[in-house]
Amino acid sequence: MRVLHFYKTYYPDSLGGVEQVIRQLCVGTARLGVRNEVLTLTRGSDLASFTFEGHLVHRLRQDFEIASTGFAFAAFERLARLARACDVVHYHFPWPFMDLAHFVARVRKPSVLTYHSDIVRQKRLLRLYQPLGTRFLRRVDRIVATSPNYLATSSVLAGHRDKTEVITYGLDQTLYPAPEAARLARWRLRAGPRFFLFVGVLRYYKGLHILLDAVAGTGHPVVIVGAGPVERALKEHARRLGLHQVLFVGALGDADKVALLTLCYGLVFPSHLRSEAFGISLLEGAMHGKPMISSEIGTGTSYINIDGLTGLVVPPGDPHAFGRAMRTLWENPALALAMGRRARARYLELFTAAQMAKRYAALYRGLAAGRVPLAVGAGHAGAPPV
Repeated sequence: MRVLHFYKTYYPDSLGGVEQVIRQLCVGTARLGVRNEVLTLTRGSDLASFTFEGHLVHRLRQDFEIASTGFAFAAFERLARLARACDVVHYHFPWPFMDLAHFVARVRKPSVLTYHSDIVRQKRLLRLYQPLGTRFLRRVDRIVATSPNYLATSSVLAGHRDKTEVITYGLDQTLYPAPEAARLARWRLRAGPRFFLFVGVLRYYKGLHILLDAVAGTGHPVVIVGAGPVERALKEHARRLGLHQVLFVGALGDADKVALLTLCYGLVFPSHLRSEAFGISLLEGAMHGKPMISSEIGTGTSYINIDGLTGLVVPPGDPHAFGRAMRTLWENPALALAMGRRARARYLELFTAAQMAKRYAALYRGLAAGRVPLAVGAGHAGAPPV
C-alpha cells in the first residue's frame, strides 16, 4: 500500500500543526504496512528528495505566493508522476493551488482529503476560488473532518456530508524526546516554579493579544513559545502593558518544548477565530496531563478541552473571562491537577496516533480496493459533538 501526501509545507522547513499531523500519520501508518511519500514546496535551494523518519519527502521550489498560497509550476508534472505510482493520494486542505494541481495533473487514483480548516480570512479571494474548491471537494472520493465539532459547524462540509467522516488527530508521545534533567533545570530557573504556557505560531487568529490583556495587572507568569507574523506587535503590546512576567522565548525545538510542557502549570490557548480548527499544541498539553484554558469557537479545540472536565472554556475574544479562568486555576491547584489528569485520560482514550493511524490505514485500503462506504459511526468519531 503506497500513499502520496500533498501539502504546501513540510519538515524541516515548517513545523506547524498540519505538518505535525502528516508526520504522525506517516510514522503511524507505516507500522501498519503503508508506504508514505510527501510532496511539498520549499523556498530553499535544496530540492533533493530525502528520507524523514522512514518516509520519502519530495520538495519543489515555490515560484511565488499569493495570500499564503504557494505556487510551483513544476508540481503539475511531479504530482502526475508520483500519483501514477501510488495507490491513494492524500490531500491536505486548504491549499487552493492543490485543487488546481489535481485537475491539471489529471490525477485518477483514489483520493482522500483531510479538511483541516475552512478558509476564513481571504473573503474576496474566496469568492474567486469557490467554484474550483467546490469542484475539487466533489471530485475527491472521501473527506475527513478532524472533529465532530468542526463537521457540525462548517457550512462548507455541510454540502458534502454524504462522503465525510470524522477521524480526529492523534499524537505519538514516543516521537517526542524525553525531558533531560539539565534542560528542565535551566528552564525552571528561567521561567520560574509555576507558569502558564502557550505554544504555537504567532498568527493573527491565535488571540495572543487577548492573553496579554488577560494577564495585565495579575502577575501571572506566562511563557510564550513561537515566532510568527505578529511577534513584533505582541512584544510591543506587552511592553505597553508593562508585562514583565511574560516571557517570549521564540521558536524552540522539541526538546525545549517538551521541557516546558513538563514544567508548566497549565496550557493557555486563546485562539478566537475559526482559523484555529483543532489546536495541536492544545492536544500536546493534554498529552502531558496539563489543565487547559481555551475559547469556544465551534472547532476541535472544544473537543480536546471539555469545560469543567479537562480545563476551562470561555467566550472568544474576552480577556476578562480568560483572566478569570486563569485566576481560577492559579488559585485552585487541586482543581488544576485533577483537570490535568482528566486531560491525559481523554488523550489516551481518543487522541493517540495509533488510533488515528488505524482508521486512516483502513480508509486507504478501502479506497484502493474500491470500497468507499462511510465507516460505522462516521461523522461522530465515536462521540457526539461537545
